[in-house]
Amino acid sequence: MDAPSAGPAPANIGLRLSIMMFLQFFVWGAWYVTLGPFMTAKGMSPESVGNAYSVGPLAAILSPVFLGMFADRFFATQRVLGVMHLLGGLALLAAPSLVPAAGGSPWPFVGILLAHMLCYMPTLGLSNTLAFHNMTNPEKQFPMVRVLGTIGWIVAGFVVGYMAKQLSPGADEATRASMPHFFYAAGVSSLVLGVFSFTLPHTPPQAKGKSASVGELLGFGAVSLMREPAFAVFVLCSFLICIPLSAYYSFAGMYAGATGLENVPVQMSFGQMSEIGFMLVMPLCFARLGVKWMLAVGMLAWVARYALFAGAWGGPAGPHIGWMVLGGIVLHGICYDFFFVTGQIYVDKKAPVAIRGQAQGFLVLVTQGLGMLIGAQIVGRLVAHYTAGTGPAAVIDWKSVWIAPAAMALAVLVLFVVLFREKRTAANE
Repeated sequence: MDAPSAGPAPANIGLRLSIMMFLQFFVWGAWYVTLGPFMTAKGMSPESVGNAYSVGPLAAILSPVFLGMFADRFFATQRVLGVMHLLGGLALLAAPSLVPAAGGSPWPFVGILLAHMLCYMPTLGLSNTLAFHNMTNPEKQFPMVRVLGTIGWIVAGFVVGYMAKQLSPGADEATRASMPHFFYAAGVSSLVLGVFSFTLPHTPPQAKGKSASVGELLGFGAVSLMREPAFAVFVLCSFLICIPLSAYYSFAGMYAGATGLENVPVQMSFGQMSEIGFMLVMPLCFARLGVKWMLAVGMLAWVARYALFAGAWGGPAGPHIGWMVLGGIVLHGICYDFFFVTGQIYVDKKAPVAIRGQAQGFLVLVTQGLGMLIGAQIVGRLVAHYTAGTGPAAVIDWKSVWIAPAAMALAVLVLFVVLFREKRTAANE
């Protein structure tokens, strides 16, 4: 954790950091959920959707190198944050112009999404760095600022859904899914954040004059922790579980629309609402369950989510069970908090102080990088396998699609429960 800056805190720092965090996640939430339905409505294949959702994990793998080699050594954080959001916003605004015509190549469109994510992913670390550096009591202040990010994602869903209704009154969900308005909402908000970033407190480069290797930046120094069997099992299962996990991020929005759920961006935001609620109860759950069963409950929630999705599907003509679809979405709070947040806490407690940063970077590389990247590629091909026809008229056997990640998540859960053995001590509670 970065040391607090010396001297008095800048005026209104809490408000300014909260605005930063709100916009940071508004940008992502405005386009990420609606991308899959949009691409399908435009006639792009499931494999193309999988490729589009692979750009985030790929950028997550590369961003630590950018941060460590350049941003942390040569430039003030707020300036890098501003430039990256300005460039990323321009990429989002350009995306609709690169949507392929019928039969055209989707790669220019996927390429502009990659350009955006290569700009955006480093800003996740930069915004945290800037916040920590300008706080006098990060342990108390940061959670209150970070929750504005989740709220920003939720508000983005409502804004995009409202825009769709206003721009196409009376249109059906398929028509609204084909509208590129969400790219403009995300792009403009990114430009606003880019300009706003230059007004944030000056935050000098944190590692100026220090040397670092690519291996250190990717967290390879934490590989030594794998000598402990429990930690090795944790890393292996975290990697494996992220393969089926990517099915939700890539195709849940498309599936929700196929079941007849209206205003999909708003409905999907209920997952982030539950995330806030479950975050509040996590300390109580930790006290009773410990890290092993917290992680296990998180994995079980993914199994339950996919089982609900499979059970809710009544075929192309319905009927579909709406409460099961919404139930799977609302489970996001447990899925994310109990697995990802618990894993971050576990790594922080297991790693020596000298390599805690590397250990967290290694976890991100393994899960949200490699695991999600492989998963996005696999699930794109899985959906294509269970798809009959092409374009908007394609018929997808969603029940079979969701059974596959449910089965894999269940297998990983069993593997973890059987092999993860660690005494319940202060290090893992």
